[in-house]
Amino acid sequence: MRRIHWRVLQLPSRLKRWCEYKLQNCHLLWFTLCYNHFTSWNTMFETALEPMFWIVDHFTKYMGPIMVTLVVVLTTMVVTIFYICVFPHIMYQTEMFWVLVHFFFAHWLLINIVFNYVMAAFTSPGLPPEAVPQVVSICKKCITPKPPRAHHCSVCKHCILKMDHHCPWLNNCVGFYNHRYFFLFCAYMWIGTIYVTFAGHDVFKQHFFGKEELIVPAFFFPLNMAYKKVWGAADKPEASQVNPSEQKSPSGAVPAAMGGYADMMFHNAIVFQFILCAGVAVALGLLTVWHFRLISRGETSIEAHINSRERKRYKKKGLVYKNPYDFGFRGNWNRFFGLTKDRSFWRHVLLPSRHDPVGDALTWETVTFRHSNHLDHGLELL
Repeated sequence: MRRIHWRVLQLPSRLKRWCEYKLQNCHLLWFTLCYNHFTSWNTMFETALEPMFWIVDHFTKYMGPIMVTLVVVLTTMVVTIFYICVFPHIMYQTEMFWVLVHFFFAHWLLINIVFNYVMAAFTSPGLPPEAVPQVVSICKKCITPKPPRAHHCSVCKHCILKMDHHCPWLNNCVGFYNHRYFFLFCAYMWIGTIYVTFAGHDVFKQHFFGKEELIVPAFFFPLNMAYKKVWGAADKPEASQVNPSEQKSPSGAVPAAMGGYADMMFHNAIVFQFILCAGVAVALGLLTVWHFRLISRGETSIEAHINSRERKRYKKKGLVYKNPYDFGFRGNWNRFFGLTKDRSFWRHVLLPSRHDPVGDALTWETVTFRHSNHLDHGLELL
């Protein structure tokens, strides 16, 4: 009886040892079949994502024209809705001075958005020439000399000077000659979506929390209920109660289009524009902040991963890695915008400008080397 009792008490520990033994066997089998001294978790993660990379490499070039068309169509819709629905509301309830401010500010944003998008999409990012004065390595895919900061694009099938990434929304690579246009497009589009969201907020409240039927009632019903629960909707003028013949109400209700179908289209357009611009403002804001951080540190999206890996490698050796292209916050932005003594921020950044970047993207100044005035010297040590 004591022996049976002792065996029962030993059962948990014996079960634990048996599980540990089986786990060790599985671990040994895994390492026997799959161990590679040069394998890391990053390598395994990249290998697991290879199917997704293959899909991106082979189908992005076909998705590019579709996404460019989508950008053009959505931007045109937002601008049209703003002209037809939102700007009349601004004219209806604000003074002429602020109407002019809205008019000039909105058109300044629109001109910069269109200009920078067209330039980013149709400007070549820059291709390495056959004769490269400073060769860092040979591209393994296109078997050509690769200058510093150049990388191979698997979508475009050739190397790009100072490549940042391939942007499907542009159907183009972002590189040396169009990086500035890409960032300015993101920045101006972000400001534009925020502006449209705030400018149309009053109109949106009138229609979204009114009696009109929503675009997706089941989806927005919780938002409606929460709003009415917290703020109440009894004192809010309904969009369906307003018509063009009424006098201006204290809350600034917007005249709606006459007729059932026109009124429904007007209502849907207001709700669609606000939700689209608010969502794009959040997503594009995160992207713009990410690129702002990269540019402030003097690196591209690809170089950010390379520099991160180098910092870890140097740290293991007790050293500190310094990005050779980091000239400080102001120096990095001056180089990025191509600002020289003859160029100003007001004229060449706040207004559309086609000026060329500084340098040729073949030889690069670093924090330790700079361009020499003598042609025979090339780069000289600081």
